[in-house]
Order: sequence, then structure tokens, then C-alpha cells
Amino acid sequence: MVDFSQYDAIIDTRSPAEFALDHIPGAVNYPVLNNDERARIGTIYKNDSAFAAKKIGAALVARNIAAHLESHFLAFPYTWRPLIYCWRGGERSGAFTLILQRIGWKAEQLVGGYQAFRRHVISDLNEFAGQFSFVVICGMTGTGKTRLLAELQKRQAQVLDLEGLAMHRGSVLGHHPIAEQPSQKSFETALWNTLRLFDPTKPVYVESESKKVGGLHIPDLLMARIRDGSCIEIEAAIELRVQWLMDQYQHFLIDVPTLEAKLISLTARYGRVRIEEWCAAAQAGEFTWLVNALLVQHYDSAYQQSIERNFTHYGSKHQLRLTALNPVAFNALADQLLALK
Repeated sequence: MVDFSQYDAIIDTRSPAEFALDHIPGAVNYPVLNNDERARIGTIYKNDSAFAAKKIGAALVARNIAAHLESHFLAFPYTWRPLIYCWRGGERSGAFTLILQRIGWKAEQLVGGYQAFRRHVISDLNEFAGQFSFVVICGMTGTGKTRLLAELQKRQAQVLDLEGLAMHRGSVLGHHPIAEQPSQKSFETALWNTLRLFDPTKPVYVESESKKVGGLHIPDLLMARIRDGSCIEIEAAIELRVQWLMDQYQHFLIDVPTLEAKLISLTARYGRVRIEEWCAAAQAGEFTWLVNALLVQHYDSAYQQSIERNFTHYGSKHQLRLTALNPVAFNALADQLLALK
């Protein structure tokens, strides 16, 4: 795969829908066909002929490239060097590249397009799985594991924030209140873009997760390598854990109907009586009691069973204790963790 850093810009000429699904990190989207135009050309190709589709498509592509030139490119100097790609490195990026080259810019087309980049991401992720050693931050729900990872990152430690990249906190209540999860392809690209910058001679800190974070799947080889990592377990009093969760999940305290819907999804596991009890507590605003009950009756047992079953070195874990929820406590915890040998 080419070195993307040598280019002044990476231009994705695919439709906005294709770009939203996944793209090369740092790319900007200047589509030669928008979503509706791409669908229209595809219909003509299927129902009429390739020649008819190419005629109409060429007119649309020329018009869109002209608009991009006038709106975005006129200020670029003669030395400007963009890399241009589409789905397969074919006609869409080829047309854009040819026009920019004829103007005089040092434009290049990515051979194989996005598909080549995608194959490279999958190959690299499999290789990365064997290159890195992982230190797994374990701990029951509410022990501030994600906050601890942020402290480690501030200290220039190598951190793979799976929940941050997946836009999900990894539990039934873990969806982001204002953002959707990325696509599986985009998640894998984000993993690749993080790991490719890491030094294989240094440890990578990661939070203990199941194979799926929300609706996204952690690649199998990477997951196996993480599960074989050394474990550090964070402990905290249940009162602190309850307070932490109430602070972190404020949106559920405001939007009780959404919280109830999430609780009802657990009916098959816990039965109607218990779920009704939890929902009644939510409706009454008894959130401290509810969070405590969820920890004791749902999260803690599920965590213990999963961590013991899936993480090879959990039995020889180091244990650290979170004593408060303030910055001083998390700073101290990060220092203790990095001092472990």
C-alpha cells in the first residue's frame, strides 16, 4: 500500500453513501456521482445498456468534477499533489485524475481503489494481532476503566480504546446517546489506523471486552491476542461504582422510556417479575437503588463468568483499587499501573 502521508490530499470520488460506510483516514469526499445519480446510472446499465449508462454518466461526472474544481481547487498551487480513488480504481477516479493531470497538478490514482485499501486493512490487522502484546484493564462495571485508559493516554502510553472507536460502552445500556455506531468496515479501519502508529516493542493497554462492542465485531485474531494478554483488575466499592454509572449515564436518568425499553430487552434472561421491579424503580426515580440492583443482579455475575472463561491470564492478575472518583484518584491509579512490572 502507498504511503498516504506523501500526498497533499486524499480524494474519495465515490458517492456520499459509500464514503459514509468507510473511507481512507483523512480522505475528503468529492463525489463524481451523488447517491441518486449513482443509483440512476446503475438502473440504466441494468435495464438498457452499458453504452447508454456511460453516456449519461459521463455528462454527470463532467458536470460534478467541474463544480468541485470551481468550489474547492482553484487556489491550489502547481505543486499540489492529490491521491484519488474510487471503488476499484476505475472510471470515476480515472476521470477525476485525468482532468487534474491535464490541468498540471501531480495527481495520482490509487491502483485498485478502496477495495485494495480494504484488503490491506484486513491483512495488516491480522499481522498486528501477532506483533503486539496487550495489557488488559479488567474490572466490574463502574470501576472507571475507560477513564483510566484516558489517563494512560495522557502519559503517552499506547492505548487501544475499543469502546471509543466503536462508539459504544459495550453493554445493553452502552449505546451512545447522540451518535450511531460506525459500520463494521469503518470500525476495522479505525483499529488499523490506531495500531499502525504503535511501537510493537511497547505494550498496548486495552479494556476487557467481549467479542462484540455493541453491534460491532472485534476481529478474531486480534481478540484472541487481547484475551491472551496480562490482566490488571480495578476494584472499587459498590457505592463508588453506582455513583460513577449515574454520572456517566445521565441520559438514561432523563429519558426513562428508553431506559425501560433496554431493561425490557432483558426479560428472557431475568423474567417478567424482576424486569417490572426494575422498570417501576426507574419510573419512581429510584435510580440509586436501580443501579445497585443492576450491578449486583446483572452485571457483576455476567462479568465474572465471562472474564474467567475468556481471559487466559486472569488468574494471575494484578489488583489495584480506585478510592475516589476525582482526578487525583485516577492520576494515582494510572501511576500505580504504569509502575507494575
